[in-house]
Amino acid sequence: MPKPSAAELQKAAKAVDLDHFDYEVTLDTSAGPIRLAFDAESAPGHVRNMVALAESGFYDGGCFHRIIKGFMIQGGCPQGTGTGGPGYTIPAEFNRTPHEPGVLSMARTSDPNSAGSQFFLCLEKVPHLDRQYTAFGRTADQASLDVVKAIGAVRTGAQDRPVEPVVIKKVTVSKKPK
Repeated sequence: MPKPSAAELQKAAKAVDLDHFDYEVTLDTSAGPIRLAFDAESAPGHVRNMVALAESGFYDGGCFHRIIKGFMIQGGCPQGTGTGGPGYTIPAEFNRTPHEPGVLSMARTSDPNSAGSQFFLCLEKVPHLDRQYTAFGRTADQASLDVVKAIGAVRTGAQDRPVEPVVIKKVTVSKKPK
């Protein structure tokens, strides 16, 4: 299935109804499921963006391409290399959420407003990222955090790439009325 265009994704993000629904995504990974709960109050643009990407199938078949023990696991690159994105960027929404185990945050370049589709999940407390990267959710339960930590412990090689791929098989979105 072809990936949607940047314009289609941005239109879908605007249609995500944060006023009436709470959203959650489940990453069905080769290491087990990771349920993520969003913090739409702190970073509504990032939540809308990830929900739209997930609903479109953008993340399906992707991988965690960068894993740094004691720091984070990173995914969301359509090429699986850490160099790609959805064809657009979104503005930063820095907030007070501390980067601690299980926190979901957006990857970016040195430009604070360069986030697109790449995200990371913290393995430990990483205070130097606080208010420098947009945190917009966290693992929804201990079982999900356990999967994140298991992925964080896989053997890596050059450029922090896992020796054996950790695949994001499918991402599903659930929503419930507020």
